[in-house]
Amino acid sequence: MAKKVAARRYAQAVFEIALEKQELDRWQADLDKIAFLGENTEVTVLLQNPKLRPGDKSKLLAALLSDVNPLALNLVNLLVTKGKWEAASQIAHHYREMLDASRGIERASVTTAVPLDNDGRQRVEARLGAISGKKVIVTSAVDADLLGGVVARIGGKLLDGSVRTRLASLKEKISSNRI
Repeated sequence: MAKKVAARRYAQAVFEIALEKQELDRWQADLDKIAFLGENTEVTVLLQNPKLRPGDKSKLLAALLSDVNPLALNLVNLLVTKGKWEAASQIAHHYREMLDASRGIERASVTTAVPLDNDGRQRVEARLGAISGKKVIVTSAVDADLLGGVVARIGGKLLDGSVRTRLASLKEKISSNRI
């Protein structure tokens, strides 16, 4: 839990800097690059190696992240120095949430029985947007076990309109009436 709070605080500080400098999208791109690098196990092992001098770690990071904002590179060096390198992807995630919130965007994870085409995605985004009152961006997945319908996760809520759930509910009603 403490790691999650620390990542959120770093993200908040970065967001305030990006907002002040009007570089919101640039920071998101840089944080995405940093998070991608943070998922590389070889780099992580090197950065956590106590035998590697801090100056050498900084040089390695500067070479790997040569195209990021110098302040973003300072953030990476700070994370490595403080032993919080693993928080890089969480920081990028929390920053994305703050950026989306500032723009009135909500992200939704939608699961359907068949793949959504562009028209279907737009209809789902419009419907979820009407429910949430925000612009919705959908990430979709397929689960044939749903049989039909949609299961959406948006803003910490689960909206289950799947045929599987409706059938289970109907089964429950029928069995409770028999007894």
